[in-house]
Amino acid sequence: MLEPGTKAPDFTLPDQDGTMHSLSQYRGRKVILYFYPKDSTPGCTKQACAYSERLPQIREAGAVVLGVSKDSVASHRRFADKYGLAFTLLADPERQVIEAYDVWKEKKNYGKVSMGVVRTTYLIDEEGVIVNANDKVKTADDADAMLNAVQG
Repeated sequence: MLEPGTKAPDFTLPDQDGTMHSLSQYRGRKVILYFYPKDSTPGCTKQACAYSERLPQIREAGAVVLGVSKDSVASHRRFADKYGLAFTLLADPERQVIEAYDVWKEKKNYGKVSMGVVRTTYLIDEEGVIVNANDKVKTADDADAMLNAVQG
């Protein structure tokens, strides 16, 4: 995980519509950048739906939400359509951004060890500096915690 005070690595990735997004295009706004393991899984769905519900307040506070996983553009489109997600989901199947943000880690699940995305959320300020980083994310509480951080 990258630490607060670190300059956020810039990137360019396609969203659920294939439109390219770069972190640098959001300069001047706060960015909630969250990494999640997989579209349409229970925890990831709970987290995404919570962000969708809080989106009006997040936007009112001057921030944008960008969700990143290694799923494809098509998978993101299905996920967004199925749950009515109104924010940007970025596809990183090559894991370039996932690795740049140090969230590709060894994970243990029921005694099985594998590599995967560790659910992590970053708040990036208007100048592109990480001001908040959390790799102990609770899916149901993440959107509220980030909304509070943006407003605080």
